[in-house]
Amino acid sequence: MRSYTFFERFSRAFHDYPSLSKLIVVSTVSGGGLIAYSDANASTDDAHAVKPPEAGLKKKKVVVLGTGWAGTSFLRNLNHPSYDVQVISPRNYFAFTPLLPSVTCGTVEARSIVEPVRNIVRKKNVDVCFWEAECFKIDEENKKVYCRSNQNSNLNGKKEFAVDYDYLVIAMGARSNTFNTPGVEENCHFLKEVEDAQRIRRTVIDSFEKASLPNLTDEERKRMLHFVIVGGGPTGVEFAAELHDYVNEDLVNLYPAVKDSVKITLLEAADHILNMFDKRITTFAEDKFQRDGIDVKLGSMVVKVSDKDISTKVRGNGETSSIPYGMVVWSTGIGPHSIIKDFMKQVGQTNRRALATDEWLRVEGCDSIYALGDCATVNQRKVMEDIAAIFSKADKDNSGTLTVKEFEEVIKDICERYPQVELYLKNKKMSGIVDLLKEAKMDVAKESIELNIEEFKSALSEVDSQMKNLPATAQVAAQQGTYLAKCFNRMEECEKNPEGPLRFRGSGRHRFQPFRYRHLGQFAPLGGEQTAAQLPGDWISIGHSSQWLWYSIYASKQVSWRTRALVVSDWMRRFIFGRDSSRI
Repeated sequence: MRSYTFFERFSRAFHDYPSLSKLIVVSTVSGGGLIAYSDANASTDDAHAVKPPEAGLKKKKVVVLGTGWAGTSFLRNLNHPSYDVQVISPRNYFAFTPLLPSVTCGTVEARSIVEPVRNIVRKKNVDVCFWEAECFKIDEENKKVYCRSNQNSNLNGKKEFAVDYDYLVIAMGARSNTFNTPGVEENCHFLKEVEDAQRIRRTVIDSFEKASLPNLTDEERKRMLHFVIVGGGPTGVEFAAELHDYVNEDLVNLYPAVKDSVKITLLEAADHILNMFDKRITTFAEDKFQRDGIDVKLGSMVVKVSDKDISTKVRGNGETSSIPYGMVVWSTGIGPHSIIKDFMKQVGQTNRRALATDEWLRVEGCDSIYALGDCATVNQRKVMEDIAAIFSKADKDNSGTLTVKEFEEVIKDICERYPQVELYLKNKKMSGIVDLLKEAKMDVAKESIELNIEEFKSALSEVDSQMKNLPATAQVAAQQGTYLAKCFNRMEECEKNPEGPLRFRGSGRHRFQPFRYRHLGQFAPLGGEQTAAQLPGDWISIGHSSQWLWYSIYASKQVSWRTRALVVSDWMRRFIFGRDSSRI
């Protein structure tokens, strides 16, 4: 029998029990300490154990399409053993996409932000099977999905197969939106996948190597080292900042002969970059980029991209210009995959940008199909569409009028079913629903307020103006995946004892509480070890302290202690040795 050395035993212990790595404290080189703490506890803890299904009961088959933020979050939190889960995705790993801009410049290595799907699900008490394939058709009528293996090896001509399901979870993400601009697909880089980031990194190094050759003119050299980013959102801004730091902190020392030829341009069609952030952050970002020498062109719409030039038009006066470039990164929003477009036509959802779901993430018109993440949008029902049903449900004595007491009995269910009501009261700085009703009945005491149907409509007429679509972010997708998994875990229990709000257009209650997004804040790294943070409560922080907060939160949000250790070690390596410029 073979005897293991101490180091082999030590390694096997950490491999078999990843939680042991929580004992490691990583010290940083800036005089302080950074402890990466994760709130994502394993979903298979004894405290959360679920009783196994009774013998003889057939397990429901759940098919999950995609291993992004939404799909992975669903898998990590699903812990009821009554499901047989089949995961299908063209990539066999989860990628921490917020760090993709860091991968483009070698601040973080690509393998540090990916975790194999099989590692994530291997210790769960749910039967989970993964197939690396791409779904190309969804048959809602027959409850089948048709898939195609993306392996190029010999499969005896059997690359396509069909999978049956009881429940289908669509979490396929989205593709970059080119807005049908000529030349974008052929000549631009995107930043949606790990492969995109690696491709950009190689192109940056290639540009510097080509520009260093002796047989080039100054004009050709400047063109090769002109990096253009299209889109002033978080991804475009962060990549521009990362690229600026990479060039000025590392590459100019390795390529001193061409350092004066480097130029970074950011094109944004709107009036400002980072439009979704507070104006203070927008102003600071624009001023910082100007100081750093990043050329920000606002109101510039791209109309065409050739192999060497990018054509733009100024919004307003229509003035056109041509900009020579060496590399273009396109980051202007997202659009649906072709399979999602086909499925939308199948279920009667034409002329939409994403798959419409109800507040429980169920695809509209489909009882057993759910969609979450970037491929879907929650279609929040309007209060005014159900105003008559709400009034009827609240008017228990059928008097034709609604008193404050009657309304207060259903207000909790109304706010749960229609979150825009609560937002409206908050934005109007109203203490409660009584203030809203008093607007319809001026100079009337609280106890005497009685509203008929028309007065009730008038009181709630502006409530729906607070409805907003959820942003297509990792934060939204992760929360949706967690929510849906908890619903599946409690499916049987809630069938018997519904815990959702009242059904205003029917009888009884909904099975679950509707999905409610909780915004936890957002970051915008601006380079030079400075980050802008916008957190709940209108709390704005800009500078070096926010950068350390960014480090801590992004380390803690990794899906495993392995990737957490790799990312933090990459940051330390960059602080000590700089970024790697090898082309591998």
